[in-house]
Amino acid sequence: MVAAANTAAARALVEGLARAGVRDACVTPGSRSTPLTVALAEQDAIRPWLHIDERSSAFFALGLARASGRPVALVCTSGTAAANYHPAVVEADLSRIPLIVCTADRPPHLRNVGASQTIDQVGLYGVSVRHERDLPAPGSPDAPPEIFAESARHAVESALGPLPGPVHLNLPFDEPLIEPPGAHHAPAALPTLSEAPPAPPIPPAPDALAAAVEALGRSERPIIVAGPESGGLPVQAIGDLARALGAPLLADPLSGLRTDPHDRTHIIDAYDAFLRDPRADSLAPDCVLRFGAAPTSKALNQFLARATDATHVLCDLPGSNRDPDALATHRLTADPHSAAVALREAASGERDGAWLAQWRGRDSRARDALSAYALAASDPFEGRVVVELQRALPAGATIFAGNSMPVRDVDSFLASDGKPLSVASNRGANGIDGVVSSALGHAAAGLGPVALLIGDLSLFHDLNGLWAGTRHGLDLTVVLINNGGSAIFHYLPQAAHEHVFEEWFATPSDIDFAAAARAYGAGHCLLGDWSELPGELARTGQGVRIVEIRTDRTRNLEMHEEAWARAGEAAWT
Repeated sequence: MVAAANTAAARALVEGLARAGVRDACVTPGSRSTPLTVALAEQDAIRPWLHIDERSSAFFALGLARASGRPVALVCTSGTAAANYHPAVVEADLSRIPLIVCTADRPPHLRNVGASQTIDQVGLYGVSVRHERDLPAPGSPDAPPEIFAESARHAVESALGPLPGPVHLNLPFDEPLIEPPGAHHAPAALPTLSEAPPAPPIPPAPDALAAAVEALGRSERPIIVAGPESGGLPVQAIGDLARALGAPLLADPLSGLRTDPHDRTHIIDAYDAFLRDPRADSLAPDCVLRFGAAPTSKALNQFLARATDATHVLCDLPGSNRDPDALATHRLTADPHSAAVALREAASGERDGAWLAQWRGRDSRARDALSAYALAASDPFEGRVVVELQRALPAGATIFAGNSMPVRDVDSFLASDGKPLSVASNRGANGIDGVVSSALGHAAAGLGPVALLIGDLSLFHDLNGLWAGTRHGLDLTVVLINNGGSAIFHYLPQAAHEHVFEEWFATPSDIDFAAAARAYGAGHCLLGDWSELPGELARTGQGVRIVEIRTDRTRNLEMHEEAWARAGEAAWT
């Protein structure tokens, strides 16, 4: 009786997910989650992706959901398996990625009594989820299968918005978990299913729009800042707004605006270099329009924080407060497309082209200097990898940037270009964990080649993620910058404390990545010369491959500072 109820509930949940538009589920099998695992394995409306490590599974789901734009389900057993999802749930919350986290659990009578593999899973993810529900145990009077189907549909709806993010369904199953084979009947086939509906537009409130338009009407020196956004910001709408305002458009590489065939005449891409110069304060704006999260560039964030006399208009979704420096003087609560279109339609008057020309001239000279330095460097320079990636990758490819130095190098050295390249990174919580799995999740979406730019410590953190690439026959080129530790700390005050720096902050790992690649069935090559990189990047359809480039952390600190100094000097002469 209980086993049949478990099967009926699990099948109803899976059907509810499928009818709501879920097409992928990442499953790490265990005993208590047997009903859910079997229900997913016995149908073909949702593709089940087998994983062994829960943390890697969750980050894989995160990458797949970001790339596909659809919610992805997660299924695990009870206990610490559910806790291992937490880092990816935090990232999904802050990056606004829809995940349906389904954790199996012991029934209520086995909780808080010392039962094996049982922790308190109710409220496990705290404020990081948009919605959570601890469902009743199947077979109890208040747990008909319809409850599970409706919970699934509601979970998907909550995950999709208006502020997308993760949702938690806790599912208790009592024993026996599944019927014997002779009593376990095949499920009915699901009918043809539709996709999840697109999120409805959220227009700005008239009063807030009027206030923002009035501020823009007074402005003579406006700028638009397009920060990181999962799935990218609306390219055409924000580009049209920049042209209407005569405003420089400072486009973070994670905004989706920097590498696209749209009109890029207002795009500014080398700001991270030339805003480091003290003379940058002469470009102080009187109005800042913000879309997306806080920019990757520390130099840009500091530049904006110094613009205390400016009006700062933050355009963002309801329930969000992405304003870490408390700069916003106006808030335009709306989806970014609706906000940009509304502001564009209300824009009026001619703008002095000198303001934009000043930004564009400095930006162009700085970009030329950065690219020239990167390509001429005799020592292995980490910034050059970005230039080479942009040159070699085909249109439609994705650069997935690891955190710490890789994403910062992408910000500095990725030039605005008409060849469409997607750029993605786990910039919600900015962690170095789960990066390999997230990149493989992007590859699983099947949208084009994916190249992962990652440091040695971050690759070490998620070596288990390589298993899924081999298991599922995915293609991923891992461009490994192996500088023997954590380069980011060389740019921070800790570097001055030499007696503790190397062991406790630089933390060299001394991992043999060729051996690690063999252990997971991945390919590996050690790059001997820059001329070899384009050929390695052109090799597609060969599974997971690690292209290792060894650099010197200390020398690269010097080279980065030289590159930024040359770009700044070029911009301000």
